[in-house]
Amino acid sequence: MQLRAEQLDAHLKGTLAPLYVLHGDEPLLVIEAADAIRAAARARGFSEREVLVVTQYFKWSALAEAAGNMSLFGGDKLIDLRIPTGKPGREGSDALARYAANPPAGTITLVTLPLMDWKAKKSSWFAALIESGMELELNAPGLARLPAWLAGRLARQQQSATPEALEFMAGHVEGNLLAANQEVMKLALLHPPGELTLEQVRNAVMDVARYDVDDLRQALLAGDAARASRLLDGLRAEGVAAPLVLWIIVAELRVLATARAEMDAGRNADDALAAARIFGARQSPYKRALQRLSSAATRTALMQAARLDRMIKGVARGDVWDEFLQIALRLCAR
Repeated sequence: MQLRAEQLDAHLKGTLAPLYVLHGDEPLLVIEAADAIRAAARARGFSEREVLVVTQYFKWSALAEAAGNMSLFGGDKLIDLRIPTGKPGREGSDALARYAANPPAGTITLVTLPLMDWKAKKSSWFAALIESGMELELNAPGLARLPAWLAGRLARQQQSATPEALEFMAGHVEGNLLAANQEVMKLALLHPPGELTLEQVRNAVMDVARYDVDDLRQALLAGDAARASRLLDGLRAEGVAAPLVLWIIVAELRVLATARAEMDAGRNADDALAAARIFGARQSPYKRALQRLSSAATRTALMQAARLDRMIKGVARGDVWDEFLQIALRLCAR
């Protein structure tokens, strides 16, 4: 059964499940959820805890042995099983499926995994674990949800912030949730309970954001020039290779140019994007981009990208990152 992160506190006040499976791309959220489950188990008398970390030489018989060993202190037991790779192997898959089919009495099992992709989620061992217990997928909130997440963290320490302050904070901690949490805690040390102003947040919050090239792709399709500019600055500061950034931009440009040409020839947006090998739900951001981009704009951007490629290779002169910005602004023009 799947449990959302915001439901965990309420769930832990009731009857605990015999098995919990935590996975996701954000270590902070996974750690906090695991801590909450362990604390709830201790409060219910699960006084002994055994940690098993699956490494290359891990013996899966240790899981059955941990389940069979009675607590030395007469209480119930929590088995803390950690699989850092998310790949238990054939022996481990069989062991986990058997374990999940018959969870030991008097035991709570906490299984911690990295982010599981769609293929891993369809594996028999993962399905067996989920069927026997509770699954929590704990991923970092995107930029659109980050202000609300920050507001929730501030509320825990009896603080709040204006929408402008939350937006400012989100822009400076994006992609780095651990640092975001530290910045929130710092605000509790600097200011008393109550509402924080933009000026107070601006003076306290460091720029600890981390950026990804996929974020740039999304900003370009959305036509968000300010965000695209900020992302390019961040990628440059982080030392991301210019050829990688160019590859992302050119890939989107080719899709947009192909689809725009098809639409100019009389095809509808769905068929035009299908011709560019973009299908289903993936089409939505491209459709919005095509509403504002002409064939001339995409062709000019492609020519700029070709010039930029020569600049990266040292054949043409110019500022590579300034050229990136010019292309981004062209694609975001309305």
